[in-house]
Amino acid sequence: MTGKERREQLIAIGRTLFADKGFEGTTVEEIAARAGVSKPVVYEHFGGKEGLYAVVVDREIRTLLDGITGALETGAHPRALVEQAALALLDYVENSTDGFRILVRDSPVGETTGSFASLISDVASQVEHLLAAEFKRRRLDPKTAPIYAQMLVGMVALTGQWWLDSRRFKKADVAAHLVNLAWNGLVGLEQRPRLQTPVK
Repeated sequence: MTGKERREQLIAIGRTLFADKGFEGTTVEEIAARAGVSKPVVYEHFGGKEGLYAVVVDREIRTLLDGITGALETGAHPRALVEQAALALLDYVENSTDGFRILVRDSPVGETTGSFASLISDVASQVEHLLAAEFKRRRLDPKTAPIYAQMLVGMVALTGQWWLDSRRFKKADVAAHLVNLAWNGLVGLEQRPRLQTPVK
């Protein structure tokens, strides 16, 4: 096996173990044993479990962001963009279940990138400029677009996390219901929303 092939083998094994057991539950010994190599081989390629985990997470984030970004770059009607983005995330959940499990687990202590929260933030920044343009068109305050982008992406991502485990509904039905809530809620946005109850 070449060095490149060995590296890819270790990444695949690490991905499976991190999805099944999480970062803390996975050991270098187990990774090496599954690959049929000694622990120093894992250290040689990645410097340790943290390095392997970082490579796995980076690949998964890139795959998911590429799918969602591609869905948002079609120039379609805003509702169609919401539908395409929801379907892109659900496609990833369906086709890359292990990868999504890794992304929604807690990151190792001290890691600031590669967490589910940072992923949501990355996707929300992609959505933000689209919402700002739509808000301007509808004479809503475009400065509030970041709030709505976080809410929209968070809603889709958490629903995807729930769907990963339940799978009680077809993907298209989940996406349709997500878009129903998001779009019909967005259609009725007030220019200056106010709480009905007093805040203490």
